[in-house]
Amino acid sequence: MPLRGHVEHGVVVLDEAVSLPEGSLVHVEPVDAEEEMESLRRGLRMLAGSVKNLPPDMAARHDFYLHGARE
Repeated sequence: MPLRGHVEHGVVVLDEAVSLPEGSLVHVEPVDAEEEMESLRRGLRMLAGSVKNLPPDMAARHDFYLHGARE
């Protein structure tokens, strides 16, 4: 069960509250933010063009189609 967190004043703080038994062994490994962003970019590129039959102006008017936003 991987958990995400960040470092505050030299201490690892988990992003979500979790109850671990006292004395639990944990593995902490720093994440390379640039590597993680590149992984996200690759995943999004794989999805690009995968949805068919969208309106031709979907990119320009996505708020209108998704949320009914007025123009």
